[in-house]
Amino acid sequence: MTRPPVSGSAHPQEGFQPIAVKSPTDHPFLFRLRCLVDLQLGTIVKSLRPALAQVTGSVLDVGAGQSPWRAWLPATTSYQGIDVGYANEFLMGSNRPDIIYYDGRLMPLGDATFDCVLCIEVLEHSEDPKLLITKIARVLMPQGTLLLTVPWSARRHHLPHDYHRFTRERLQALLTQAGFSNVEIRERGNDIGAIANKLTILTIRLLRSTRASHIVWALPLGFLCGLLAVVFIAAAHFSDALGMGSREDPLGYFVRATRGS
Repeated sequence: MTRPPVSGSAHPQEGFQPIAVKSPTDHPFLFRLRCLVDLQLGTIVKSLRPALAQVTGSVLDVGAGQSPWRAWLPATTSYQGIDVGYANEFLMGSNRPDIIYYDGRLMPLGDATFDCVLCIEVLEHSEDPKLLITKIARVLMPQGTLLLTVPWSARRHHLPHDYHRFTRERLQALLTQAGFSNVEIRERGNDIGAIANKLTILTIRLLRSTRASHIVWALPLGFLCGLLAVVFIAAAHFSDALGMGSREDPLGYFVRATRGS
């Protein structure tokens, strides 16, 4: 990820920032509960957790944040996190001793060093995603595995560091051009989940309204949207389990790819 030049102090302001994902072992019940309501996180976990159980050797976590996925790696793996020096702007902190902090461009790591690279909900925050994928390919061993997720139906977040949304076709092209093969791309969720996610965000925004001129209409509408959100969240879980709903409008994508020799 590269940090863009800042012009003045007029950064766009988010109504509320995403809640940082912490280790699922810190508070397992609360994490499971969040996965039920936060469909972005829930669909990431559904695809990522079984993939992590198959990882072996050395692992690099790009955009590690608070290293939430480390807890699900086999005990035999060795872990290294890397993140941008301004990770605090993502509410991730930037002073952890187990994380390498860098400028977002030149990874201070050797060629062909890792058996697996994780890149979870990071690529959209890279100003130059092609460069990031190229750097990931460089540090992966031949036949090493990349596990990657990106959002599709998601609001702009972590402003001003939100630059892209990727289709499966764009992901395929980026990875193929960087020398990856056996590229597997799967949709996370469906159109019902996308609607449920939007309703959840809208409910939170309306119920957080503090302006007196808005409260009269925002609170009743917020409660109504909340009821609809509950219905659509249940429908999203049900439809996803049965393979129903449209995959042309997913919440995001899960990708597994192999670095070529």
